[in-house]
Amino acid sequence: MSAALTLATPQHLDRLDALVAAFHLESGIILEPDARRAGIAPLLEGSPHGAAYLIGPPRAPIGYVVITFGWSLEFGGLDGFIDEIYVRPGVRGRGIASETLQSLPRALAGAGLKAIHLEVDRSDKAAHRLYARSGFSAREKYMLMSRKL
Repeated sequence: MSAALTLATPQHLDRLDALVAAFHLESGIILEPDARRAGIAPLLEGSPHGAAYLIGPPRAPIGYVVITFGWSLEFGGLDGFIDEIYVRPGVRGRGIASETLQSLPRALAGAGLKAIHLEVDRSDKAAHRLYARSGFSAREKYMLMSRKL
């Protein structure tokens, strides 16, 4: 099974929304459907703040990854944050997430990104191993902190 990435466009909204809804249900994220679609739509319309990629065939995707963009003085320019990555449960364990996490940084480095970051549940050791295999490492002095507005 291939983890080919397709940049999602407005025509993919329904397929991507279904995947995001499945991920949110699995993760316990509560978001009204209209709010979820409102969060997805700008990414599909070319927002400079991020992009959504379908994993697998665009007509029947097996997952998705969303990356948002920012700027880092420490890393010397444009950086990205993997906001969400999801692979359908029925196809997990086949290396799809690993392949995605290897190909996405290569593609984005060509667009000028200097670093990619992600957030991981401290207790999810399988995710830690996946991300470490893909070249991500914990920054021991730092932790992500958030403030909801």
